[in-house]
Amino acid sequence: MENKFKKIKEIAEKGSSFEHKMDHVMRVYNMCLLLAKNEDVDLDILKAAALLHDIARSKEDEDKTGKVDHALLGAEMAESILKNLDFPREKIQSVKDCIASHRYRNDHEPKTMEAKILFDADKLDTIGAIGVARSFVWIGKNNANIYSDEDSKKYVKENLEGGKLNGKIIDKTKHSPQIEFETKTKFLKEKLYTGKGKKICEERIEYVEKFLDRLEKEIKGEI
Repeated sequence: MENKFKKIKEIAEKGSSFEHKMDHVMRVYNMCLLLAKNEDVDLDILKAAALLHDIARSKEDEDKTGKVDHALLGAEMAESILKNLDFPREKIQSVKDCIASHRYRNDHEPKTMEAKILFDADKLDTIGAIGVARSFVWIGKNNANIYSDEDSKKYVKENLEGGKLNGKIIDKTKHSPQIEFETKTKFLKEKLYTGKGKKICEERIEYVEKFLDRLEKEIKGEI
């Protein structure tokens, strides 16, 4: 089985995108293993799902219509990949379910423990020091804002699909780390499924909040 995972990883590397490179995939993979300790999970399913969870990310990034959901497309791509590698057929649907439900900004809720762990691990990589670093990579790529004090309720209504907190961002140039915190980050703990994930999340959110507070004070010339 380890040889299969090596091949899956090689395939995943080819599908990585700008801010979702293989280093992100491997951080999520390692966090999945941490969250899975002492849990009743199928590690074959969890490992495959973690390695392939962003396999369609580059296709979403290249899509100009905004219709491609990398989680849903990635689940379908994963099926073909795993079948070609003779991955256990009875586990493929579970891998697909994990990938389809790993995204925050869609309505596919994770059902299995493997899916819940992948969801948590992926979200944890958006916060803390690594989350701050990744947010500014995203800003550079999308010509977004380093700072914005726009009212979050107004922003949700006007720039998140369906006017929902988990709606897809319509115009990425209007986004900022502050808006991300007010519309997503500060709610993450209650969205996570695992006790370990919630504990890690709490500490990382505190770090982000302190960073953004410092950033705002510097931008306004207060310190």
